[in-house]
Amino acid sequence: MTATHPEEAGHRHHDHTDDHGHNHGHGHGHGHGRAHSGDHGGHDHHGHDHHGGHDGGHHHHAPSVSSGNERAVLLGFALTFGFMIVEMIGGILSGSLALVADAGHMLTDSAALALAWAGFRFGRRRSDERRTFGYMRFEILAGFVNAVALILLIVWIAYEAVMRLIAPEPVLPGPMLAIAVVGLLVNIGVFFMLRQGDQDHVNIRGALLHVLGDLLGSVAAILAAIAIYFTGWTPIDPILSMLLSAIILKSAWTLLTNTLNILMEGTPGGIDPDEICATLAREVDGLSAVEHVHVWSITSGQPLATMNLRLNEGAEPKHVQSAAKALLAERFGIDHSTIEIDFGGAPAVCPLDEKKRGSGDGATQADRARSDPAGGHEAGGHQAAPAA
Repeated sequence: MTATHPEEAGHRHHDHTDDHGHNHGHGHGHGHGRAHSGDHGGHDHHGHDHHGGHDGGHHHHAPSVSSGNERAVLLGFALTFGFMIVEMIGGILSGSLALVADAGHMLTDSAALALAWAGFRFGRRRSDERRTFGYMRFEILAGFVNAVALILLIVWIAYEAVMRLIAPEPVLPGPMLAIAVVGLLVNIGVFFMLRQGDQDHVNIRGALLHVLGDLLGSVAAILAAIAIYFTGWTPIDPILSMLLSAIILKSAWTLLTNTLNILMEGTPGGIDPDEICATLAREVDGLSAVEHVHVWSITSGQPLATMNLRLNEGAEPKHVQSAAKALLAERFGIDHSTIEIDFGGAPAVCPLDEKKRGSGDGATQADRARSDPAGGHEAGGHQAAPAA
């Protein structure tokens, strides 16, 4: 579900009430150079709650990126890239697919760590007129690229493993074992170094997944080298490579779906728009309807929401708006919300709930709103949207 940004729509705003309370140290400025009014003509539209400092300029979304995260990722890149070269050469010389596969994985790790570092750098940039939310989504793009690269690598390893099973090749277990042990030590060091960073950050998680895959790859290579040394059975090398690929695939798929959901502006995990509707209708006095609820994320851990609240006659718009925003922040972790307020209409129900119960006509929320002049949302030419 997407929403039209007001700047893109030529500032089609009428009768604004902005509540800029709840400073959360997540500062981004808000200022449009115009006065905001209260209830004019029965409508109180577009309450923008950003929960941050306001400097009278454009929004400045400052993501929480610590210098410790950056240092950990940069040092991890240096160690991973350096040993990747050593392992690739050793894998080719020893004839070990497990080492070559692990070196290929370390190559994608190096790219992943470089992208993560670039994501931190770009994410720190302040917003401007062209990118009003800043560069925070760059880290999501980096995580998505990491996941795709990892899946492609898994496919390649599986193919090579099958070819090795069909036509086994000689493997030198001695050099293979020595390189795998050193690789294990390097990967353990990088893994614990990254663990010191913010593990809730999408790029730290992605980097940890890559390094964990490398760590398991080193273990598999050690086991394969020992088995080949004592038994001479070379098929163990591609077999362990395939098992390793299957283990990594699950984590890579999770990372891919999570980042793709953010890029597609899907509802964040753990947040249910129906539950938001029901909670607001149940706990906020003065509401007659909760409509057009959209929830998405700019980056990991930063959900946003837009919605329309229809009020009963006599309800105080400012009070309802403040109560709704406080509930969104406290109950659902949504610190940035844009709320449009209108008056009159049906009992306090959620169109999303009605749709779930099955109206049978397959109509969307927007279709029902357009067919209901009392809704005032489309009829008045207003559309809820976050200030950009």
